[in-house]
Formats: sequence, C-alpha cells, structure tokens
Amino acid sequence: MDALYLIFFMLIVLIGSVLGYIYYLKEKKEQLDSIGRGFCPRCKQNTIVLIDKRSHGCCGPQTVSFECEACGYTNSFVVQNDSCGI
Repeated sequence: MDALYLIFFMLIVLIGSVLGYIYYLKEKKEQLDSIGRGFCPRCKQNTIVLIDKRSHGCCGPQTVSFECEACGYTNSFVVQNDSCGI
C-alpha cells in the first residue's frame, strides 16, 4: 500500500512539473511576442532595445537579449536562426 502512495505522489509531482514548465514556456512566448511588436512586456512602453545577439553556428539557434530603457526589464531568448542560404 505504501508503494501505491509513493507512485501516486511521484505522479502528482511529475504532472505539476510538466504543467509548470508549459506555463513558463507560454509566458516566455508572450513576452517575445510583445518585444516583437516593439514594446516592453512589463511597462508597455516603446523603449525596448536589443543589447546582445549571439549565434551558435550558421543554421543553429541565436540567443538574443533585450532591455527596456524605461523600467530596466531584461530577458534573453533562444530563437531559431534563418537558413544559411546553403
């Protein structure tokens, strides 16, 4: 019976972790969409600027960092790079 409770507890923890990660990814996508439209996700002003852009190869993903000049919001995102033209 104790093993059944343990399995049930582990299942609850697993489901909670997966749902938490899905929520985190949804929030990151909404923030990136706001930045793509040109405004800060926190203060909603048009003061967001690109501060860093790093590439991980020709066709690999890029890490881009943004900062809001008004409220100090900073965040980094990993986005898929366009094709290499090969």
